[in-house]
Amino acid sequence: MKFLCLGYLDSEKMNACPKEEIDEVMAACPPHLEQLYRTGQTKLDAGLSQDAKCLRRVGGKLSITDGPFIETKEMIGSAFLVEASDMEEAIRVASLHPAVQLAAGERFGWGVEIRPIHYFEKLD
Repeated sequence: MKFLCLGYLDSEKMNACPKEEIDEVMAACPPHLEQLYRTGQTKLDAGLSQDAKCLRRVGGKLSITDGPFIETKEMIGSAFLVEASDMEEAIRVASLHPAVQLAAGERFGWGVEIRPIHYFEKLD
């Protein structure tokens, strides 16, 4: 079974910190990511830019707006795909992610949401 894991952050808190502090925290991430990858269950990992466009159908026409389209201070900063037998195993794997391993993540509102994928087709 596949699970989509979404990494959240509080952009206000992160943007309020000096770049040097953010760089220092981000430099601490690779060892945790390596451990996540070594499980062999992480099939994809992607960091997401804050730049986004949102597409919706409005009044019968395509509407394109600037995003991200979230009415909250939390935004998605990363996404990764985990293959696991059940939610408990997906939690065990996702708990290796730096968002929940680094103490600084708490200060920046980092968190991970895990969602089972009901439909997945690999397109090449």
